[in-house]
Order: sequence, then structure tokens, then C-alpha cells
Amino acid sequence: MSTPTITTHGPVTCLSVTGQGEPGGAEYLSAIGALFTVAGPLGGPAGPLQGLWWAEDDTRPALEVPRELWRWHLLLQPAAPLADGAIETARETVRASGAAVDRVQVVTLTEGECVELLHEGPYSDEPRSLKILDAFIEEQGLTRNGPHHEVYLTAFDDPSPRTVLRQPVRRG
Repeated sequence: MSTPTITTHGPVTCLSVTGQGEPGGAEYLSAIGALFTVAGPLGGPAGPLQGLWWAEDDTRPALEVPRELWRWHLLLQPAAPLADGAIETARETVRASGAAVDRVQVVTLTEGECVELLHEGPYSDEPRSLKILDAFIEEQGLTRNGPHHEVYLTAFDDPSPRTVLRQPVRRG
């Protein structure tokens, strides 16, 4: 586990699929397949898979919400800037694959100031790293300013995952 740092991010254009459900569930895996399938004709991805996570529940902390209710945007940065019509052409090129290509959209993400740290280890241990991240945010006089962001530096099924945990923040 690393020490939290303050960083600045954005704008970045990504392929995106929005969904709901637990990590590793059928909808989540379908979304990953669609992103990588559409990215192929666009030159492949320029970086790792990323996810923005939140829960629409005002009565309890996000990690206490049942995982099947978690909401997410999965993101994949294309290898090159997208020309007009490129996403439509890519979808048509791979439509026969059976992947949910029509769910893939193009979004531009600007998070601004963020706090992040590198989590090394199982996803089930992330709450420990998130407590460190939250303590740092409080110590710095910052508040959350957007959904939790994860950058997956290793494959989803890697036995020793490495994940950047990022939280957009604002002063005060």
C-alpha cells in the first residue's frame, strides 16, 4: 500500500459503458467485453481498464450497500483521438461478435484535483486502503467531489492485483 498523494486529472476521452451490479457479475463482464471489442478496430486501448463506482443510497456508506446495487461507469481510453464517426464504424465492424457494442459510448472525463494511492492486494482488502485515503482527505481539509475511481493495473483475474484508488476532491 502506498501513501496517498494529491494529483490532477482530465480532460480525457474514453469509451464507456454504464451499468449496475457486482464486480465480476454478468453485466460487468459483458461491459468489459463490449469495451475491448469496440476498442479493437480503433487501435486497441491506450491504457488500463478503469471504473467509476457509486451507490445511490443515502442511508448507508457505499461499501455497506449490497454489491448488486452498486453502479458504475467502466472506461477504456482509445489508442488515438477519435475521428467523427469512428465509434459508429467500430461498432458496425464488430457487431457480429455478439458483444453488447451499442452500450459503448464516448465520454470526456475531467476530475480535476484528486487524492489517490496504489492498492496492492485482493479487491476484498480495498476497504483498508480506502480508510487510509479517507483519513488523508480529511487531514488535508478536502471533501469528496465525485464518484470513487479505480484504475486496474493488472487483469481482473490476476492473483496479485494492483489498483490505483482515486477520489476526486475539492477544498473545504
